[in-house]
Order: sequence, then C-alpha cells, then structure tokens
Amino acid sequence: MTKVKICGIKNLNDAIFAVDYGADALGFVFAKSIRKISKEKARAIIRKLPPFVTTVGLFVNETAECIETAYRYCGLDAVQLHGNEPPNIINNLKDIKTIKAFRIQNEKDITPITKYKPNAILLDGYSENKMGGTGTTFDWKIVRKLKTSIPIIVAGGLTHLNVSQAIQIVKPYGVDVSSGVETKPGQKDKRLIKEFIDAVKI
Repeated sequence: MTKVKICGIKNLNDAIFAVDYGADALGFVFAKSIRKISKEKARAIIRKLPPFVTTVGLFVNETAECIETAYRYCGLDAVQLHGNEPPNIINNLKDIKTIKAFRIQNEKDITPITKYKPNAILLDGYSENKMGGTGTTFDWKIVRKLKTSIPIIVAGGLTHLNVSQAIQIVKPYGVDVSSGVETKPGQKDKRLIKEFIDAVKI
C-alpha cells in the first residue's frame, strides 16, 4: 500500500484529521514558506499525536547541527532536506532518517540523485522561485530512468484527481501532498485531504 504524507501541517486539528483519516506521515515546514511553523508549535502538535504516525521536519540548506537540534527538540522521526544540500550532510546527520528532495524538470535532473544515500528520495516538481510546495507536476515517466533501490516518494502538483495515475506510472513507496489539499496557500481542507487519501488507498 502506498504511504501518504500530508505536508505543511500548521495546527493540531489538521494533524489529527489527517491521521484519523489514514495519513501515514505529517510534514512540518521549518524553512521560509507560507506553511512555515515554529519549532515550539510543531513540538506541541507532535506531542499530542497518536502512535504509529511518522513526523517529518522539512529543512532548506540548514547545517547538520541546526537540523539535529530541531529534530531532537521537536521529537521528529525523520528530516526532509529540500535544498541544495551536499551528499555528505546525510553522513553528518548520523542516525537520523533522511529524505532527500530533488526538483525534477527533465531527465538530466536525475543524474545527481545517485550521489546521495538517504533513507528515501523525494521527487518534486520544479520551480525557479520555490524549493517546494509549488503545485507543479513533472513527467512521472522520467522516474523509470532512475536506477536505485532507495524508496521513492512522489510530490509536486498531486491532487485527488491525478495521484492514482502517478502511482500507476511510478509505483512509489509514498506520495507527498501539500498545496493539493488546500483551498488557498497554507490552509488545509478536510474534504480535499479525505479525497486525496481515498484516491491513494482504494
């Protein structure tokens, strides 16, 4: 069964609804974004979540020391590196589970991926102005060119209308959605969360 991560969680109500409806993971954005959350607020939400929910902190071009500090303070289960971090940062994070994100515009963008050894690879749509949460899809067939045994997570422009197609083409470990379950930037919608998870889990 394909895993579902709802990213850009900013309040406890959205977190609990997503989990109750079947989300496997929740993402908390600590980088500059309309979806940014303070470490204090993320920690408070995470402490009230039920067990068996994976919590992921999203960082952009932070040092390993800053990431590790936030990871331990918030009680995260994994970190997502969504910037231009070098491959050795994963080694510096030691025992922390890492998801490395790559923005895909064309086939050449998969070449650098093999230099990294994270616990999972996240493939996102490309935008000149944003590192993530762009609402932009990419050509999912490109993923077939990627030769790796590392679990793949698909993101970028996913909605309840196209996620089943993405899953059919890529056969990923998981899918990651943010803007696709929002009525406006940063505001999650319960109906869209429900429809998205239904589309994945059918």
